[in-house]
Amino acid sequence: MEFNPNNNVVKLCLQGMGMEEKDKHEEASKLFHQAWNEATNDFEKYLAAYYVARHQKNVSGKLKWTETALQFALKINNVAVTSAFPSLYVNIAKCYEDSGHLDKAKKNYELANSFRNKQSDKGPFYHGTKADLQIGDLLTAGGSSNYQSELKMNHIYFTAVVNGAGLAAALAKGEGPEHVYIVTPTGGFENDPNVTDKKFPGNPTRSYRSRESLKIVGEVTDWVKQTPEELKKWREKLANNKGEIIN
Repeated sequence: MEFNPNNNVVKLCLQGMGMEEKDKHEEASKLFHQAWNEATNDFEKYLAAYYVARHQKNVSGKLKWTETALQFALKINNVAVTSAFPSLYVNIAKCYEDSGHLDKAKKNYELANSFRNKQSDKGPFYHGTKADLQIGDLLTAGGSSNYQSELKMNHIYFTAVVNGAGLAAALAKGEGPEHVYIVTPTGGFENDPNVTDKKFPGNPTRSYRSRESLKIVGEVTDWVKQTPEELKKWREKLANNKGEIIN
């Protein structure tokens, strides 16, 4: 199951987050409930339940919806959701803590810790760029950020979602054609902290970074390309993003 920003439930959740940013919490709650009502598969139900939970007005409601999100995540149990297990268990633990069930809180905090720092994604991995490269070339850290040109990046970034790499290629600096290269990390890697738990729970975009180089082992030419209108919206969103890059 691959994260898709064009999925209707994902779009509703994004709209809900937009309402949250404007402090329009009633409107946000309605959008998240609409996402739940329109969800047709386990991933969509997991995602919608996660957001419905945070708009509950009491601990019991928050616990019910967070446990619902967890149950759907456990049914899926793949790399699209496993990175969210720590935050889901922590949220459940806090609910039990607030309601005085300290033994259950302790158990869920322990479960959260048991899932931390477990990197289970085996790829394949992709890197999107406009640079014309060859099989065998190494991609290394130290380049300028696509989003803050004055910032030299301490890591090289990649993803296991080919369409995500395609979007990165489309948004990358340069005038050349877009390339999505198949890459192999030469060392350890971690979840990209700039996206993990920032908007969506965990790391559903399967975005990673490494201080070690990536070796190009192939290239793909088939991915879902964004329309000019969609790319325009993405560029506007990035231009308006004032958040600090975790480097």
